[in-house]
Amino acid sequence: MAYVITDTCISCGACEPECPVSVISAGDDKYVIDAAGCIDCGACANVCPVDAPIAE
Repeated sequence: MAYVITDTCISCGACEPECPVSVISAGDDKYVIDAAGCIDCGACANVCPVDAPIAE
């Protein structure tokens, strides 16, 4: 399982520095998570003000 960022993302960037494996990056309209490298830690979800990252 890995986290993905949903359409509720407001591109605030709070999640990116929290990722211990640096797999979050800015996309065209929202941040994205490289699922292949995600370790399912939930650090991004814990800091997101709009609950955009979800486990999938």
